[in-house]
Amino acid sequence: MRQKRAKTYKRVMALYIQTFNFRQPFQILVSHDLLLEGAKSDLNMHKQFLTVVQGECKPMITQCCMEALYKLGKDVQRTTDLAKTFERRKCNHREALEPDECLKDVIGSTNKHRYVLASSSSALRVALQVIPGLPIIHFNPRGVLVLSPPSTATIRAKNKLEEERRVEGSKEMEGVVDGENVVGAPTVAAGSSAATAGSRKKAKGVNPLSVKKKKKAPPVTSASAQKGRDGEGKKRRRDENDDQEEGAIEAPAEGGLGVDEEGGQETVSVDRDSLKKKKRKRSKKSAVKDAIAALEAEAKEEADARAGLQAGSSGSDEE
Repeated sequence: MRQKRAKTYKRVMALYIQTFNFRQPFQILVSHDLLLEGAKSDLNMHKQFLTVVQGECKPMITQCCMEALYKLGKDVQRTTDLAKTFERRKCNHREALEPDECLKDVIGSTNKHRYVLASSSSALRVALQVIPGLPIIHFNPRGVLVLSPPSTATIRAKNKLEEERRVEGSKEMEGVVDGENVVGAPTVAAGSSAATAGSRKKAKGVNPLSVKKKKKAPPVTSASAQKGRDGEGKKRRRDENDDQEEGAIEAPAEGGLGVDEEGGQETVSVDRDSLKKKKRKRSKKSAVKDAIAALEAEAKEEADARAGLQAGSSGSDEE
């Protein structure tokens, strides 16, 4: 079967499933004339039915149709044997009727048992087209088993059912207020709803699991305290040494510079005791600069004095 035709059949059967509550396996009510025509082409009828309805199926035949096959004799024995494998549908006719009349009686005016008719009788198909929700299978002129399109009665019943569902749905939505998710939900008092909304808007605390725990400060031990005290003592000693060095630098400025005439070496007279007794404070940057400038000036004067002494000594040697 062509893929396009298979999709069409599947869509048509979906219409009967959704609108008229057909279920698998589909009950196919087979007429004797369709079996005879299929035997001419040597077709596997059960496989053909599966292809047409696009699902599981259960072929059925009435007792009146079986009687029509028995009357044809041994010439159609193979077709009769095939019909015996189908499920027998009881028609409750004491005397055998014509197959078309029997099928009309079994299907009825509403097809309440949801049968699928398989017949090659054009008169029977035309007579049963007025019944809504009745799929019909037959052979086309080229000998291919096909599914008839939905009849006008079937389309009308489908549209009517859809309109009823739409009206019913609109009636159910009449009492629904915007924002409600459930139809017919119990109403809540305005005060309680406002209280609930207020409680939802309240700011919640921090999640304790997402907060980093504070680390406890380690206890101060005697060893660490002793170490801290030692550090302070060392610092004080460094301050005293620095003061002594500054005093040593500034000492020449106070005591003055002396020159030994015989050896030509410098002598610095510094009052050590006064430096020890008197602790000088650290001078500011400007005072340090002034002291350095004074030292440089004194060094220049000493250099000039040395040059003069050397010149005098050289003159005495010549004489």
